[in-house]
Amino acid sequence: MSTTATEPAEGPSKVDLGAQGGGTGEIPSFDVTLKVRRYLPETSEDAYWDEWTVTMYGTDRVLDALHKVKWDIDGTLSFRRSCAHGVCGSDAMRINGRNRLACKTLLKDLDLSKPILVEPIKGLPVEKDLIVDMDPFFQSYREIMPFLINKGPEPTKERLQSAEERERFDDTTKCILCAACTSSCPVFWTDGQYFGPAAIVNAHRFIFDSRDDAGDMRLEILNDKEGVWRCRTTFNCSEACPRGIQVTKAIAEVKQAVLAGSF
Repeated sequence: MSTTATEPAEGPSKVDLGAQGGGTGEIPSFDVTLKVRRYLPETSEDAYWDEWTVTMYGTDRVLDALHKVKWDIDGTLSFRRSCAHGVCGSDAMRINGRNRLACKTLLKDLDLSKPILVEPIKGLPVEKDLIVDMDPFFQSYREIMPFLINKGPEPTKERLQSAEERERFDDTTKCILCAACTSSCPVFWTDGQYFGPAAIVNAHRFIFDSRDDAGDMRLEILNDKEGVWRCRTTFNCSEACPRGIQVTKAIAEVKQAVLAGSF
């Protein structure tokens, strides 16, 4: 199986842009109903659904619709976003029941005949509306030592690596720490101590790096009942990853390295 990852393919557009644009080059507009799961701890302990209908355009994404609501209708709506280009990983959320980045999800690719359901990602405490507490996620990330550890003398130039050595872990360098994979995992939903797919993916990135000398330490950390052995291979994580990383494959390779006692 090739280790080259590609961006997950989207299905055909649900909106006929050519017909709506009339062949004039004008960007078509359409009405979109957003139904957002809200939580305002300062006013109530109970979550509830709120709904708005906004006019959007064929090039708009779910993040644009959320901005439209926040800027023009209800300024109390809260969510995270930063780069808005699928790089920072800030705006992971559940859209129509699937973990996605709001900035990468085109409205025209969704079924606009019914409301678009937007919820916070699962398995992490909700702080407000679509904002979750990421501390448990990053705690697991820190525990696997996500940085290069080399016990040799400090080099005077870069540490060289062959193309084959780089290819060994190339896929897992693509992680943007959005938590879409970890928060799609049913084990993580029910067991808050599980490291989760993202932490294991980032451990993989260094375990198989020929320049790193701490792979055995990371394997020991993950050789735990809350480490790689909690994975049940449901493939939710691979499907959820907006970067197309073969997450389940990476976890399986770490399991094999643990069993082999080498990497």
